[in-house]
Amino acid sequence: MMLSRRFPTVIARPATAAVLTLGLLAAAPLFSSPVSAQGAARSCTTPVTSAPTGPATVSTASTSFGRVLIVGSGANRGCSLYILTSDQLHSLTFGLAAFACSNGPNAIGQPCDSVLWPALLTKGAPIAGPGIKRSLLGTVTRTDVLSGASVQQVTYAGLPLYRFFLDETPGQTDGANLFDPVTSPAGTWYLVEPGSGNPAPGRLQMQAETVGGKEVLAASMDNDFSLLPHGSFPAYTLSNDSGQACQRFCALIWSPVLTSGRPEAGDGVDQHALGVVVRPDGTRQVTYHGKPLYLFINDAYIPGITGTQSINGAGAHTPWGVFNTIPLP
Repeated sequence: MMLSRRFPTVIARPATAAVLTLGLLAAAPLFSSPVSAQGAARSCTTPVTSAPTGPATVSTASTSFGRVLIVGSGANRGCSLYILTSDQLHSLTFGLAAFACSNGPNAIGQPCDSVLWPALLTKGAPIAGPGIKRSLLGTVTRTDVLSGASVQQVTYAGLPLYRFFLDETPGQTDGANLFDPVTSPAGTWYLVEPGSGNPAPGRLQMQAETVGGKEVLAASMDNDFSLLPHGSFPAYTLSNDSGQACQRFCALIWSPVLTSGRPEAGDGVDQHALGVVVRPDGTRQVTYHGKPLYLFINDAYIPGITGTQSINGAGAHTPWGVFNTIPLP
């Protein structure tokens, strides 16, 4: 997807690449997508500007990531739905912490939950479409989506559901596996597996990456994200870990590297060294020589928006053990 095609005239004067990118992101929700009239009627880019007038429907669709959740009714029918790993902080603190995707300040200057990742709202109980487990559908009250108004956001397996403003039309998955530094705290956006409500990451690729002059094992994320397609981030192992040590608060800071199937070895990585361990929640975590792999939230970045590619967690001593990157020959 080309941003220049979608937003032909946003900034009238010369700007650096970083400022231009920021301007495009900030202005995107204000412009309709230049597709056919039929496509525009079902755009996935539209922000949330008013309370819903009826129940939302959640359905499923087949994608390269497997079968995942989509919006099942209304103007956004067919648009991909996502969960954010760091939204779990809200439930882990019994509601004391705000949702990671909220209307608070961020590096882009646009509200996360109404513009960047528009929340799926509902009036009344959400409707389970084909392939959806009704028992996993729920709602959570939000007062930060529409300027203090109390609205209900649809949840699946307890986590709020969102669209992504860079998904132009139904079927697009620009937000899949997006390691996002803009949310607070940073987290990973995933498509959602309908059977369990777990992330649907697809088959993850591990590769060799030179970061800060060091060649290390890295996870290829941000699969379809137009600003950093297949961006790679350093992977870490945890001392004395068998896949059980880093849960709950630990997993918010050190995000498990997940895969739906056997991970794929990219350049410089031995396929035989890669494996999988099943975590207590049923997700499949990538291993390297038997050791589970993690991402560090302080390594998340988007070029020209916030942060740069770097290694910020090597040698970190934590209550759960010591995290280190994996040097490659």
